[in-house]
Amino acid sequence: MKNMVYIQSGGPTSVINTSFYGAIKEAKRHPEEITHIYGSVHGIEGLIDDDLIDVGLEDEEQIELLLQTPGSILGTTRRKLPKDINDPIYAKIIANLQKHEIKYVFVNGGNDSMDTCYKLSLLVKQLGLDIVVVGVPKTIDNDLAATDHSLGFPSCAKFVINTVNALIKDACCFKVGKIHIVEIMGRDAGWLTAAPDVLPEGNRPHLFYLPENKFDLDQFLADVKAVYEREGYAMICISEGLQIPRDMSNVRVDGFGHAQLGGAATELCRIVEEKLNLPTRAVELSLTQRACPVFVSKVDREEAIKTGEIAVRTALNGETGKMIVFKRTNNNPYTISFELEDLSKVANAVSLIPQSMMKDVTRMDESFREYIRPLINGEVQLKCKDGIALVTNFKYIKVK
Repeated sequence: MKNMVYIQSGGPTSVINTSFYGAIKEAKRHPEEITHIYGSVHGIEGLIDDDLIDVGLEDEEQIELLLQTPGSILGTTRRKLPKDINDPIYAKIIANLQKHEIKYVFVNGGNDSMDTCYKLSLLVKQLGLDIVVVGVPKTIDNDLAATDHSLGFPSCAKFVINTVNALIKDACCFKVGKIHIVEIMGRDAGWLTAAPDVLPEGNRPHLFYLPENKFDLDQFLADVKAVYEREGYAMICISEGLQIPRDMSNVRVDGFGHAQLGGAATELCRIVEEKLNLPTRAVELSLTQRACPVFVSKVDREEAIKTGEIAVRTALNGETGKMIVFKRTNNNPYTISFELEDLSKVANAVSLIPQSMMKDVTRMDESFREYIRPLINGEVQLKCKDGIALVTNFKYIKVK
C-alpha cells in the first residue's frame, strides 16, 4: 500500500487548492514511497462511494493553476460521519482504502472536517491498519483551535478589508448619508468581521458587532444614532452569526446541525428604518469574500504550499492523528513554526477572539491589529488571458 488520497471538506477558500498543490508537489518528490496521488471527489463522499480521481494524470499546467483557483477543485461536502464506528459507512470507507492500496489520507478542512479526520484516524487505529491520517487546517472563519491562524483566513480578511475600505469611501461622499450594515462571514467567531479595524483611523468602520459579545439591540440603536448624528452616515460591520432578534425556525440546517446563515444585515436595516427612521443599505459580502482570488495574501499562499508539503512529510514519517498547526514566534519580523497537534484537541473545538483584543464591544484593541497585519502582507500576480484570471480545469480521470 503506497498510494495517497487527498480530501477537501467544508467551505472552500481562495487557497484551499494551494495546500493541495503543495501536497502534490511534495508527493511527487517521493515516487518510491507514494506511487499514486488520488483525489476524493466531494470530500469523504468519494471514499464512501468509491469515487476517486487520479491526480497524477492531470496536466502540469493545470496543477500550477491550482495556485489561483478558488473553490475546492476536488469538490467538497458537509457530511458528518456517524459517531458509531461500527456503522456500515465505515466499512465502505475501509474497503475502498484497501481496494486502492491507500496508505496516506489527508483531510483539508476546518472544525467539522477535523471531526471527520479524527474519526478516520481512530478507525484505522482500532482496526490495526497501516494507514496514516493527517489534517491540513483551513477555514476563513479563523476559528480552528490550537493554531495561531487558519489557512484561507488571511486572504479572506484581506478581501474584506479592501472591500470595506472602498465601501467607506463610497458611503461618505453623499450629502445625505445612510446607515451601511456590512454582513461578513463568521458563525461563532468574529475574526473576519473585525478585520477592517486594521484600516487607518480615519477610514475605519465606526462600529463592529461580533458573536463573541452579547448583542444588545437597544444599545446598538443608540450607537448607530450617535454615529449618524456625528458623521452624517455610518459604516457598521456585523458577523453573519450575530444573535439578533429574528425568526430562524425555517432556516436550513446542514449535517453538523449548523443553520444556514445570511440576512442579518437586512434584518438590522429593517429595524433601524423602523425605530430610527434613518436611510439604510445592507451589504452582504456572501460567497465573494471566500471565492475571490484577487486579494490573495502572499503570506497565506506561501504558508498553504508549505503546509501541504509538511503534511506529506509528516505522513511519510508515520505520524498519524495529527493536524499541522502554526505557532507564531515573532510579530515583527513575522515568523511562525510549523508543529503538530493531536486531532482530539482540534475536532469540533472553536477559537474565539480573546477579550484582550477588544477595546470594547464595538471596537478592537491595537493588539488585534498587530495580530492581523503580518497575515495580509504581500501580493500575488494572477495569470490572466483576455482580462480573465485563469483557473484549473481537471480531466477528472476516475480511478478504477
